Amino acid sequence: MYKNLAAALVAACFSLPTFSQIQPAPASAAIKVAWVYVSPITEAGWTQQHDQGRRAVEKALGHQVRTTHVANVPEGADAERVIRDLAQQGHQIIFTPSFGYMEPTLRVARDFPDVKFESITGLKQAPNVATANARYYEGRYLAGVAAGRMTQTGLAGYVAGFPIPEVLQGINAFTLGMRSVNPKAEVRVVWLNEWFNPARERLAAQALMDQGADVLAFHTGSTAVMATAEERGKLAVAYHSDMRRMAPTAQIVAVTHQWGDYYTQRVRQAQAGTWRSGNVWGGIKEGMVRVEAFGPKVPKAVQDEVLKLQADIAAGHLHPFHGPIKDNAGTERVPPSQTLDDAQILGMDWLAEGVRGSLK
Repeated sequence: MYKNLAAALVAACFSLPTFSQIQPAPASAAIKVAWVYVSPITEAGWTQQHDQGRRAVEKALGHQVRTTHVANVPEGADAERVIRDLAQQGHQIIFTPSFGYMEPTLRVARDFPDVKFESITGLKQAPNVATANARYYEGRYLAGVAAGRMTQTGLAGYVAGFPIPEVLQGINAFTLGMRSVNPKAEVRVVWLNEWFNPARERLAAQALMDQGADVLAFHTGSTAVMATAEERGKLAVAYHSDMRRMAPTAQIVAVTHQWGDYYTQRVRQAQAGTWRSGNVWGGIKEGMVRVEAFGPKVPKAVQDEVLKLQADIAAGHLHPFHGPIKDNAGTERVPPSQTLDDAQILGMDWLAEGVRGSLK
């Protein structure tokens, strides 16, 4: 499974311009744009950040754009039905931000060659299907540094959706960040094999805290982990959005996703006839990922350290996957003085030293 996934990811990686090469195109006629969301639009989280991106498009283009969104659409047959319906309604560009929407998007795109599709977090492209994602692992590393400074037990808990490369990148980067300042720190992972299930996310968070974790992180779609940490008097790293409203004292920092500029540029290109299929993978440098919103328990010295490291990543002076790095079975994955390239990161199928858990 992972070998096939890695090959597809590598192929996607080298086929397109970078985010920084995408230039805004002048707006012309009104354009119909649609988004499909895998969960409800909650106060914070994955879907909220993409809906903020949709609203940024409305603000930027005003009367020259008409947007539609359909929320809480399960991956699979339901997704294909919704995407197909939006194409039949005359939407000229459709964004599908969930990994499990990739195949349904491709199937619909074959039947609507004049419609543009954007598979967010997807890895397969077509003449009318582009892919885009963000280097979330950069923010995860920085959050790990903050967590490593704040933990008292040296054990962090991580509630994760699926063991795909994007999630593994985040777990590994978070662990490496923790261990860069707290060498004996460990991260225990619980897999849910779904993206959005607040009740199960909450139970997983409780189980991890019962096992000694005093800092939590997550790669799922709700705010349940943050709220659970707040209730138990523990600490947590927010993901997707600033979640201080749900966890005013628990939040250490937020790793936020910023989609407004990307969506606006791509809609403008579709409107102007300059849109092209491709792959974009932007990070802190491109403004697609940011660490921000420190909580009240985080000392200023830790905040300053994290923000300096964020500037170092943006400037290219720091890379989270710079060796030496071993996996949690003791195998060397990155030799000293070497750095993983994009193809190796995109095909990641291992867990770093310090992670308690497996790929199941």
